[in-house]
Amino acid sequence: MSAKYELIDAEKANHAIIDMCTWLHVSRSGFYDWRTRPLSATAERRERLKLMIEAVFEANHETYGYRRVHAVLARSGEEVSPELVRQLMRELGLVPVQPRPWRPVTTQAGEPGTIPDLVNRVFTAERPGTRLVGDITYIPTWEGFLYLATVIDCHSKMVVGWAMADHFKTSLITAALDSAVGNIHIEEGCIFHSDRGSNYTSDEFGRHLRRYGMRRSVGRTGVCWDNAMAESFFGALKNEWLNRMVFATRSKARRAVVQYIEGFYNRRRLHSANGYRTPLEVHTEYLDRQQAA
Repeated sequence: MSAKYELIDAEKANHAIIDMCTWLHVSRSGFYDWRTRPLSATAERRERLKLMIEAVFEANHETYGYRRVHAVLARSGEEVSPELVRQLMRELGLVPVQPRPWRPVTTQAGEPGTIPDLVNRVFTAERPGTRLVGDITYIPTWEGFLYLATVIDCHSKMVVGWAMADHFKTSLITAALDSAVGNIHIEEGCIFHSDRGSNYTSDEFGRHLRRYGMRRSVGRTGVCWDNAMAESFFGALKNEWLNRMVFATRSKARRAVVQYIEGFYNRRRLHSANGYRTPLEVHTEYLDRQQAA
């Protein structure tokens, strides 16, 4: 009976209550009695959870699905099942932005060459600074494209290095690599993996990697899964953040990218591959364990 009353209450702006009561074979007095009853404990909890879910959803740029929303609630000590979170999000009409793969235009065609694939689609690492992935994407502005090069650590999934410029020359990706080296400890023999972009396969970049004692690794041409971690990050960046904006200048686009990477992705965004912890948390936890050992 409550379901019928809820339907009448939801549609009272569109239809006369007396008509809906007749259609659903319920009495008007029963409906008005139902409306004046105090909420049950269960109903009160659902309403409280809805407010919390909406707050989490909005605080994370409307990008979290029910699993991440559930993880945030669990981290705050709220005992609620993932299924109930999904149900309440449906009732609230909360649909997260869904990342889609993003392909750069800097990948060269041709034969695989002599650079091996040392990763083989395994984007995990036991320690920071042992396996990195890099890639380039571009952001349209009214002034022209802004190119972004990133370096992601496979242990924490953190963007440990990045650089932006109005070109995608080799100096852009070496600057991103220098940024990573300045931010985390890089172990001797660290693997740096990328797609087969012309800059990543260049002699200049190879020499730069050797300066830091790194080994170069590349995926196959046109196979996005071979650099899936970098692709996934760019998909999130574009669809969760940049695709909602129009940039008049490169400087405004640059600020938006920094805000996403440093203000949200590294420090606040829960990563499913990290057990719904942030990249910075995973990185810091490793460092704390090393200091305690």
